[in-house]
Amino acid sequence: MSFDGPTPASFKPGRPTLITGGAGFVGCNLAHRLLAAGQPVVLFDNLSRPGVEENAAWLRDTHGGLVRLVEGDVRDAEAVANAVAGAAMVYHLAAQVAVTSSLASPRHDFEVNALGALNLLEALRALDNPPPVVFTSTNKVYGSLDDLDFRLRGDRYEPVADAIRERGIGEHQRLDFYSPYGCSKGAADQYFLDHARTFGLQAVVFRMSCIYGPHQFGTEDQGWVAHFLLQSMRDRPITLYGDGKQVRDVLFVDDLVDAFLLAARHVPALSGQAFNIGGGPGNTTSLLELLAFIEETHGARPHAEWNDWRPGDQRYYVSDFSRFTAATGWQPKVSMADGLARLSCWLHEWRAVRALRQAVAAA
Repeated sequence: MSFDGPTPASFKPGRPTLITGGAGFVGCNLAHRLLAAGQPVVLFDNLSRPGVEENAAWLRDTHGGLVRLVEGDVRDAEAVANAVAGAAMVYHLAAQVAVTSSLASPRHDFEVNALGALNLLEALRALDNPPPVVFTSTNKVYGSLDDLDFRLRGDRYEPVADAIRERGIGEHQRLDFYSPYGCSKGAADQYFLDHARTFGLQAVVFRMSCIYGPHQFGTEDQGWVAHFLLQSMRDRPITLYGDGKQVRDVLFVDDLVDAFLLAARHVPALSGQAFNIGGGPGNTTSLLELLAFIEETHGARPHAEWNDWRPGDQRYYVSDFSRFTAATGWQPKVSMADGLARLSCWLHEWRAVRALRQAVAAA
């Protein structure tokens, strides 16, 4: 599938927004919001993740020539340079996203996450008038958080410190790259901040917690909320690493897109800064609590299998996003219960459509 080449007459004039990894879950939702507002979008994606071609096709079917797909890889510096030329705004979402994959192939992980980020930054720096860029980093740059004290309360860990329990973990938490994935994303995180400081690029970093929502084809390694729901729908077991009591804050993708657009609007004031972005203390769950929620809403508890803790696993991570709120007024709007219901509904619809297509193809 390729949308690049001559643009149809319906492609509106004006400089497009470039989204690397734009056919992925987050990129697809961001692109849809921009396109619905009439903003041209270029998706730069190598289509390596299962399901992303469906996202790209859905965007094209929905928005026509306003969206353009360029099949390319961020490891290809020339392709990246061609993609950024003429962009009005850049969102760098393309990444190798799994800790387990980084352990299996640290070099590939480095080349995609660290070298790919540097390719993008250097392509921007070469432009006479470089556009602003927002980069999606990760809470994994804080490592396993072994310097914080946690305690067990029921089926979840919680911080001993009242301030962290009430507000979450802020940007003052020391960086502690753990696992090849943590190192590669952490290196990219710091390159974006330093290119803003040293070269004057307008760059904002989001250190994100767990994002979920429609168009997420979740796997065990990435997109675990969707993965739990999909495994339950398929009546397949879910593997829990550790004791299942680790806690994360979850953020519905529509709220993340709101944050992206606010970052673009306020980029001169935000440039050179990193912000923790997630659902915060009001939207948290442990793995065991999510299984209980699925049982309550779907009538059956998914079967769980157990395995050892993975390198760098955090027993607790909840975002303190107050710095970004102070700068932009942003707050999550979608509750976890509402967001999970929306995702579940979309997954049921997606599975039904896929089953119909397979039946037609087999007929």
